[in-house]
Amino acid sequence: MNEQIPVIRDVDGGTAKLMPDVDRERAWLLTVDGAPQSYVDLDAPTHLEFEYVRRLAHVVDCAADEGAPLDVLHLGGGALTLPRYVAATRPGSRQEVAEADRGLLALVTEQLPLPDGSGVQVHGTDARAWVESAPADSADVLIADVFGGSRVPAHLTSVAYARAAERVLRPEGIYAANLADGAPFTFLRSQLATFAEVFEYLAIIAEPAVLRGRRFGNAVLLASHAPLDTAALARRTASDTFPARVEHGPPLARLIGDAKAVRDEDAVASPEPPDGAFSVG
Repeated sequence: MNEQIPVIRDVDGGTAKLMPDVDRERAWLLTVDGAPQSYVDLDAPTHLEFEYVRRLAHVVDCAADEGAPLDVLHLGGGALTLPRYVAATRPGSRQEVAEADRGLLALVTEQLPLPDGSGVQVHGTDARAWVESAPADSADVLIADVFGGSRVPAHLTSVAYARAAERVLRPEGIYAANLADGAPFTFLRSQLATFAEVFEYLAIIAEPAVLRGRRFGNAVLLASHAPLDTAALARRTASDTFPARVEHGPPLARLIGDAKAVRDEDAVASPEPPDGAFSVG
């Protein structure tokens, strides 16, 4: 096994580090300012180390028949873990990635190149700007995993943004966003209220400890105009190493409660995680 060495580079959003996994020959952890961004195994693109990434992958797995190609728009690139996963599990898929940090994008494409014929196109551009200019009805799945540091940027939290995402999705398309919050879930509830104003069906995927307010953590928000296959998602998420629940229907309505949808002029970024919530050594 060739010994890999860490790669450290200043990028637009801070200091990026690519750290080799000592247990897997061509696997790397990407952090920016100490916050984990991505994990990728170049030899095993279906190996997903982060639990929230697995949950997003479950959404893709349930979005169409097994192996059928999809048109996927990714907002936020990181180390391109999910685009690699989709390319491996759904050959022939067309994928676009919008990543605002061009320095990070250059580091990833240089050090962790995509395989030839992946069908993935990467663009150094703002996520919302890309969504607002993308063709209507052009995506089967839109995945938003955008963090400025450890916070979801404010301009990706409003009704106007949700409507832009809706325009890009096909009639039965699925929007999936990685969010982060803790009790009393002011941010998560506002996001559910925001997307409920635009989409007919909603669900969230999160660990029970997060949903019960015991700790700060990730929650995957799903939205669509077509019924979501929550039963299939629940089976997959329940069998993960860290099992998660899929909430929808009346329990979700109770969680939203009296939360109000977010307008552009009132939008704020997601809360700063508590110290140690997402950091690595």
